[in-house]
Amino acid sequence: MSEVKIYLVKGTMLISHDRVPERRKFALYVRSCRPEAALEKVYSLLGSRHKLKRNHIRVESIEEVRPEEVEDIRVLKLLSLERIVR
Repeated sequence: MSEVKIYLVKGTMLISHDRVPERRKFALYVRSCRPEAALEKVYSLLGSRHKLKRNHIRVESIEEVRPEEVEDIRVLKLLSLERIVR
């Protein structure tokens, strides 16, 4: 079983693509085993929150981050879990 890591994904997204197009920057902390899975999670999160298609999201960088560098409290709380009960 792979170790779960934290990735910081940075990029831009196209907001109001049908009216006045505007690019906004984003930076998301994502827990994942691989960078490819972190990218899929970002597409899913931004697509559901802002109703964006994948071609409206441009990812500039995906970098692995140590737990000490994470600023998002929700991600830190997920790290402290020992198991998930369904």
